[in-house]
Amino acid sequence: MLFPRCITVFSLILICAADEATLKFKRDSKPARMFTDEELRSYDGSEDGQPIYMAIKGIVFDVTSGKRFYGKDAPYNALVGKDSTRAVAKMSLDPEDLTHDTTGLTEKELESLESVFTGTYKSKYPIVGYTSRRTLSEDGSPSEGFKPEDQPHFSIRDEL
Repeated sequence: MLFPRCITVFSLILICAADEATLKFKRDSKPARMFTDEELRSYDGSEDGQPIYMAIKGIVFDVTSGKRFYGKDAPYNALVGKDSTRAVAKMSLDPEDLTHDTTGLTEKELESLESVFTGTYKSKYPIVGYTSRRTLSEDGSPSEGFKPEDQPHFSIRDEL
């Protein structure tokens, strides 16, 4: 009779310990926010100690951990502080391509964009927010069609 009670008590202790460990888990990321083009420009890697942000497909990533690639005078610094969707799709640093506009991209470029967006940025860098263009209508009112949970590859666990 004592053995089954010991097993029950031991099981309860393990369950409680597991629940306590789960409750202590805290995400180290900040909630996502909305960035205007002007706000995003201030995260271009030009100031030491300031985070480095770039947007792709209207999603803003913190690429500070890749400072040697995106920081001041780094090879891909032209991509930061803005939505560089077109440049990423075309694998280009041409100033004309440093824009959110995907008009006229080929199917191959769009596939490349999706591959790099998912395989590199979403898997490697934390999401810190969205561009206002993605979440607002042209008149500045909230876009009724924007719902983060409906966006491609959205996961509340990964993004918020």
